[in-house]
Amino acid sequence: MSTTFWIIIAAAIATYLTRVGGHLVISRFERVHPRVEAGLNAVPAAVLTTLVAPAVLSAGPAEWAALIVAGAVSLRGGLLSMFLAGAAVLILARQFVA
Repeated sequence: MSTTFWIIIAAAIATYLTRVGGHLVISRFERVHPRVEAGLNAVPAAVLTTLVAPAVLSAGPAEWAALIVAGAVSLRGGLLSMFLAGAAVLILARQFVA
């Protein structure tokens, strides 16, 4: 089997163990401190930022257009509509503009 396959399997196992480990640690406490809960609630935004920021820094016009449209849609719509609008603009811009 290819190296890529084993990298994907290792990443899946590491992700699973991280999630289970976090759950086991938090489940030991009767009550979670509000600051810890606030920190845990901020994790998805932090992860999304680390995924989007490098792409934004090296983005071309198609990516910037998709980012602007997704940002505008996010002000009025939900998460799914934001994603779909950004993806549609990115696909169309890459197909016809770039």
